[in-house]
Amino acid sequence: MPETPSPLPVPFSLVAEVTHRCPLHCVYCSNPLSLRADELAAADWLRVLDQAHALGVVQLHLSGGEPLLRADLDAIVRRARELEFYTNLITSGIGLTLERARALAASGLDSAQLSVQAADPLLSDCIGGRKAFAEKQQAAAIIRQAGLPLSMNVVLHRLNLDQIEAIIDLCAAWGSERLELANSQYHGWALANRDRLLPTREQLARAQAVYERKKPLLQGKMELIWVLPDYYEAFPKPCMGGWGRIHLSVSPDGTVLPCQAAGSIRTLRFENVRERDLGWIWRESPSFNVFRGFDWMPEPCRSCDRRFQDFGGCRCQAFALAGEAERTDPVCQRSADHRLVELAVAHAASPPAAVLRKDNFKAMTYRSDPASTPTPASAESMLQTSELGKM
Repeated sequence: MPETPSPLPVPFSLVAEVTHRCPLHCVYCSNPLSLRADELAAADWLRVLDQAHALGVVQLHLSGGEPLLRADLDAIVRRARELEFYTNLITSGIGLTLERARALAASGLDSAQLSVQAADPLLSDCIGGRKAFAEKQQAAAIIRQAGLPLSMNVVLHRLNLDQIEAIIDLCAAWGSERLELANSQYHGWALANRDRLLPTREQLARAQAVYERKKPLLQGKMELIWVLPDYYEAFPKPCMGGWGRIHLSVSPDGTVLPCQAAGSIRTLRFENVRERDLGWIWRESPSFNVFRGFDWMPEPCRSCDRRFQDFGGCRCQAFALAGEAERTDPVCQRSADHRLVELAVAHAASPPAAVLRKDNFKAMTYRSDPASTPTPASAESMLQTSELGKM
């Protein structure tokens, strides 16, 4: 018998992916393999913000790609301030000048989140496919000089997990008020590189121990956030708080998604703000309603008490690993497809080799967008002048 449906939730956050263009080529990027080049105009984004405000959204995260590549970013930020959103810029920092940072702050930007790929400059550059570490350090100083709160994000994986203490110390030294240590989620380019990015269980345990030791030491100075990995958990996370419950994303071309990775589910058709009002998409569209509630769930989810906690786990992960978005998230130990995760973990069980080797990067699939960004720098070329590269 169907369960009584819950009242339709109200979204509180919107991720506006204003572009997929990016000067970096990170091997773990969660953007889709087919990047969207047809970007919404500024007027379209202003209309989206108006409709998001009417829906009840209170947080706006400007993401990409690299949002700074949009010359009209200031206008988007200005409208967000008029609508009283809390507005956060998620950036690589590449190309940020003090003049631009001050202009964004004056337009109403509330905070900036800066990414860094590793504590070691060479490794950071190799992971990002571009010599950028020095620019990131400069960007951190610029953000603070402009009077904006600085938070930082580091995607953790096999290549940088052993640097976690140095990463934490680096971000503290750069003046970060908040650091998100985000264990890689395997979507997009990260899934393509999973065999070389998935850490060992021992690596992960060591890194988590460092996090737990450092967190109280930094209390009142820098907030540490540990984003749990999926593959080493017994049960899945409530992905984005549940499908279509608290969050929505708008892609550069206007496609509206329950999360940034949902476009990878090729069996669903997602609506576009060029054709439909954001409110209608949230309330009425089949793509947002398909995984709301519990009636869609197969066993063992349908009769599992954890369905009230994890809402069935990640639909994108179910599609990516098992080929059907309706299946139980393979991360769950009760899933009939859990062996797919076990096989990936078993493949990662060998001790990590020295990470700064050319061979570790030759087999990587770098995020590429040849139509709008330069070809990623060769890790071999970055390593060849370094003693570390001879390891």
